[in-house]
Amino acid sequence: MKPVAIFRFSAEDGPGYFASFLDRHSVPWTLFKLDEGATVPLDPESYGGFVFMGGPMSANDDLPWIAPIVKLIRKAIVEDQPCLGHCLGGQIMSKALGGDVTGNAVKEIGWNPVRVVNSAAARAWLGADAQGFTTFQWHGETFSIPAGAERILTGDACTNQAFVIGKSLAMQCHTEMTPEMIEDWCEDWAAENANPTLASIQTPETMLAATPDNIAKLNSLADRLYSKWLEGAIGHISRENC
Repeated sequence: MKPVAIFRFSAEDGPGYFASFLDRHSVPWTLFKLDEGATVPLDPESYGGFVFMGGPMSANDDLPWIAPIVKLIRKAIVEDQPCLGHCLGGQIMSKALGGDVTGNAVKEIGWNPVRVVNSAAARAWLGADAQGFTTFQWHGETFSIPAGAERILTGDACTNQAFVIGKSLAMQCHTEMTPEMIEDWCEDWAAENANPTLASIQTPETMLAATPDNIAKLNSLADRLYSKWLEGAIGHISRENC
């Protein structure tokens, strides 16, 4: 079985719960720490799928690894290799597919609700019974839905919360969170200069108090999305090994 390639852009934005999910399913994975100078692999056929994490930078920044990641995503989508993006990773996926990454009307920080779009694509990824859930957010920018993709999650503070295209999924929200990651991120809350009077922004105290009630539900929801994504990754791997 080929490993899943995971790309980290910031030391605080690791694979978190997604890594635990892969380990539970005995799926090998390789972490590329681009924040420490790792290079994007030139041979994408060596991997079964590609996963892109979050980060404090913008998909529009002039960073040396943006162009190689964009090229990798385009090649993977054309060749039907599954990609999975979390927040910044989802924004880069949109950009790679011809979408735009722009400032959102408001920042979203903390536990915020999203709704499942009433569509066959959304039901395929989230199940027929999925309607809405509380997920974790930490972003000030948003992506557009690129041509050929379909929105499956939406929200009041940010319309485009997730899109799918083929076997690939791009999310604005963070389904990979662990309690430890949330604690680490809360230490940087002051640097956001966020307005806690907005409904979309929570203080560290509010986020941490809500974590015990929300984290297990988020993990369960992540299991649904990650399992659907893994079906595409394993299917691709299986065909390659036939």
